[in-house]
This record gives sequence, C-alpha cells and structure tokens, in this order.
Amino acid sequence: MNKLKVYEQILSKLEEGVHVVNKEGRTVIYNKAMAEIEGMKAEDVIEENLLQVLPALGYESTHMEVLKKGKAIRAKYQEYISKQGKKIVAVNSTYPIMEKGQVVGSFEISKDITYMRKMSEKMLELYSEVADSKKGSFSFPDILGTSKEIKDIIEQCKQVAVTSSNVFIVGDSGTGKEMFAQSIHNASPRRDKPMVAENCAAIPENLLESILFGTTKGSFTGAENKEGLLKQVDGGTLILDEINSMPMSLQSKILRVLETKRYRPIGSNIENQVDVRIIAITNKDPIELVREGKMREDLFYRLSVINIRIPNLQERKGDIEFFTDYYIKYYEEVLNKRLKGVSNEVLRFFKKYDWPGNIRELKHIIEGAMSMMKDGETLQLKHMPYYIRSMLNLRTGQSNSIFTEDNTEKILNQKKSLEEVLNEIEKDIIIKLFHDNNNNISKTAEILGIKRQGLQYKLKKYKIGI
Repeated sequence: MNKLKVYEQILSKLEEGVHVVNKEGRTVIYNKAMAEIEGMKAEDVIEENLLQVLPALGYESTHMEVLKKGKAIRAKYQEYISKQGKKIVAVNSTYPIMEKGQVVGSFEISKDITYMRKMSEKMLELYSEVADSKKGSFSFPDILGTSKEIKDIIEQCKQVAVTSSNVFIVGDSGTGKEMFAQSIHNASPRRDKPMVAENCAAIPENLLESILFGTTKGSFTGAENKEGLLKQVDGGTLILDEINSMPMSLQSKILRVLETKRYRPIGSNIENQVDVRIIAITNKDPIELVREGKMREDLFYRLSVINIRIPNLQERKGDIEFFTDYYIKYYEEVLNKRLKGVSNEVLRFFKKYDWPGNIRELKHIIEGAMSMMKDGETLQLKHMPYYIRSMLNLRTGQSNSIFTEDNTEKILNQKKSLEEVLNEIEKDIIIKLFHDNNNNISKTAEILGIKRQGLQYKLKKYKIGI
C-alpha cells in the first residue's frame, strides 16, 4: 500500500482545509477543502511561495509567524483577501513541523466560517433594529396567574425593577423567565432606553464575543467596524439567556464589564465606557453550575445581587384551572370552535401531573387537543397527546383509564397516592421505550411527544441510567 496515496485520499475527504508549507514558505500540501475555502486551484498554489499566493495576508500570516517563532497558534480568527479577490473568513490553527529540534515547515488546519460571520452581522443588524424600538414586548400586566406564589414573585420583581442592580433569574423551562426579565426592564428607570435579549446557547462560541463586544476595522485584514450589543444597549438592559452556555473565557470579560463598566471591541486598544444593566437567566441550579465548572463563581455573585426564582407550575397548583380555562378560550378564538367544557378526569389529572414543561406544556397540550376536537365536545383524557395517554394506559376511544369514574375511588383507597401510581406508570413506560430505542434520548423523546430536555428531567427524576 502506498502510504502517500492513502494520506492524499484522506486529506481530500476532510471538511477542514489543510495547508502545509516548508521552511521557505512554499506550499507542499494543499487539500481540496483549503482550495474551496480560498477559491484557488491546488496546482496554482503547490510549490509557490505563500506571500506570492496571498499577498494581502502579508506577515499577518500564521504560517510565517509559526515558521519564525516555532510556536503553535491555535484557533485564530482571520479575515483576508485571496489573490483572486475572494474574502476569506476562517478560524485557523497552525503548528510547527519540527525535525531534530529545528523548524522545517508548518501546517495549518482551517475552518471556513464565512457563512457564520454573515449570519452574525445580520443578527447584529436585527438586534440594532430591536434596540431602536427601545422597549421589550412584555410588562407585568402580561404575566398571568391568580395564585399567591405568582402574585408574590410579581411584587418582588416590581420592587427590583426600580433599582439599577443586576438580576439573576432562575427557573425551569416554560416558566416565563424572559417575560419577567422584560417586565423588569419596562418598569425600570431604563424603560425608555434599549433592551436586547441574547440566548447564549443559540450563537456559536467563536461569534458570541464579536456579537457582544463588536469588532474594530484594521484589527485584522478585512475586519470592519461593527457595534456590539454592549454599545447598542448603552443606558439600557442586556438580557443574557442561558448564560451557563457562555464560554468561561467570555464570562471573565463580562465580569470585567460589570466591575469596571468598560469594555474593548475585538482588536481595539481603546476602552469604551458603558452603562448597562444585565439580567442573566438560566434553567439550571447556579450553585451546581459553579460546582461543575460551567459558571464562574465570581460572575455568579456579581450577577446575583438580586436573585429571583420563578416558581414552576407544580408549585403553583392554584393556577392550573386558571390557565386551562384561559388557553381554552384563547384557542376557541384562534381555531374558531367552541368546547362544551372540561371533564373532571382531565382536571384531576392536570392537578396531579408534575408538568415538567410547565405553562408551555399545558398550552401545547390544550392547543393539540383542541386542534383534533369538534365543536361542542368536552375535553377528555382521550384527547391528550400520546405520551399522556401511554402513561395512563389509555387509547383513543377506550374508557379503561385508571382515571375513570368507576375506579378512581378504588385507586384513592390504595396505600399509594394517585400521584405515586401515575409516577410508577410513567416510569415503566419511559424505561421500556428508552431501552427499545437503545437508550437514544432524542428518539425516545420524539415518540413520547416531549422535548429532549423534558425526557432528561424524567430520566434524572426516576434515576433511569443511560
């Protein structure tokens, strides 16, 4: 077997670009992906000097720096222009090739992020439009509920709103954390200033910093002046959702912004002053995040000057009937149909169910059920989604549910509570489906009709191992 041919075939199949030069800077290997990234043909690059092929790059070339210093450069963001005039945006890692302690060449692994860069610039433009509107969508009157728990938390947030302190909001998925964050902004002295919400988990790590801090023209070849969100929301509020998804290196920079009220755009030596209130959001226990090394302890304490926990639906049982009635009326208008009412079985089940998806799950259950119902029908357990019917051993059109009027009394007279019975049934169904799908969380969640995160919650709850 010809090893060289094997290596060439492997290199030709890689999605990352590979570029190898000798100590004089002449190209010896230039794979297909690299040619596509830089818009050049391999035959025009092989044996040619790097600076002749990419004259615009000049001595900003990571190859030239590695050849000179003999030290690797990892994950460097670069923008440059090819000889043919193509703009290249890539993240490059370049390593020295050593022989007997001497640098005899270098090789570079390149990942094209042109598309992601364009998307980030588009997002910044959209954020700018949002910032110009200067207001969020929600205020306290938009937060619904009649329970003491929700009324207490609304009052607490109203007290918080009049201050300028940073806020850390914690709550399960579907509890309305961002509604509370926007409401705090819209009741604050900053309400006439911009407010932008950013989901830290929705943006690639290597773009999040440029979106937050902006970039400076001339910091690298092809770089342009782009305002970051910190600039756009100056005087206002920046909501950082899923802050635990932010890289630790970026968390340290956010900490510095909070401590000094200053920041530097990428590539700039000039510090800009900023006045911004940060509201951080997470659906995880922040103490656990700190213990697991997913969040800086000093950043957590800096952000949690005011710490607010949004109660989940299981903790505010008094709101279940309210939301059931509210969403039925809402979807009666949306779907142009009228229901006769809700069965006692459904109401009993709703009050016993643990609602891992919270209000969002209740809303989706009612929407799905009503979409399949006819005018004048009563909402019954048979209208529930598949994962609920499976849990109750119910099939559409049958009446052998453990919640029928005939045997409800019998169950309640057992040693186990109704909630315990439901939990046992749910656990058995999840174990069977999980094992049938080779412990694949995504497939099992899809069959159950719940989100991946909801299934992970239940696996942890029932201590079902992967």
